[in-house]
Amino acid sequence: MKHVLITGVSTGIGYAVAHDLVHAGYHVFGSLRSERDRERVQAELGDNFTALIFDVTDHIAIEDAASQVAAALEGQNLTALVNNAGITTLGPLLHMPLEELRRTFEVNVVGLLDVTQQFAPLLGARQDAPQPRGRIVNLSSVSGRVAYPFLGAYAASKHALEALSDSLRRELLLYSVDVILVEPGTVRTPIVGKFAEQIQRYLHTDYGPLLRKVAEQVEKREQSALPVHAVTRVIRNAIESPKPKTRYPIPRKWLSGWLLPRWLPDRWLDAFVARQLDL
Repeated sequence: MKHVLITGVSTGIGYAVAHDLVHAGYHVFGSLRSERDRERVQAELGDNFTALIFDVTDHIAIEDAASQVAAALEGQNLTALVNNAGITTLGPLLHMPLEELRRTFEVNVVGLLDVTQQFAPLLGARQDAPQPRGRIVNLSSVSGRVAYPFLGAYAASKHALEALSDSLRRELLLYSVDVILVEPGTVRTPIVGKFAEQIQRYLHTDYGPLLRKVAEQVEKREQSALPVHAVTRVIRNAIESPKPKTRYPIPRKWLSGWLLPRWLPDRWLDAFVARQLDL
């Protein structure tokens, strides 16, 4: 049986990937942060799922989880590590509390690397590891390549993840452990509805009118957001493909959401964004 570890499986993409892989015959180890979530997800996913209680910012808990997984594998390698756990921090950078920026990087970058360091030996990143070696799938975002207003903290953490993943992929050539990025656009998960909630504290600033306008756009975008199965399908392919790509972009709209923002000169894109938001 093949074994996969997924972080952040309580809801959203992480849960959907765990559900998909369990029903495809994998044994899934999934991280959750509460006993209540553990009981619910364990009951829903059954015997081919093993819950691990840890937060990606808790180094000791990650070490304990790695020991638990190593014992369960009995010398086998993990087939894949899916680094899914992450947070979205929204708001104007001029007014964002610095502790929130630090927290975003602590979860989306530092915590992810901590998990990767602890589980890499179980993927085969050691000289005496058996074959086949496993691979790492990191959940990035289109925001890892394009940064829009009020997504600065989140986009910065995903840009950092992109760089970290590229360096790690090249370093892990030593062990034949691959690193793959999946870069979704807006996905129809509970995290989408948090924009209006997070911007409330900034409505008194000069950005208030712009934030209200963006909130309206986000609400409309939610209706055309990517279905979660569009992402789970790509993650499954990243795990199973004999020759995976290094990155899999999944934009909501290919032309306006991926190609043009990366091809246009910066000043042209600035002007386009300014017109959209009446800046």
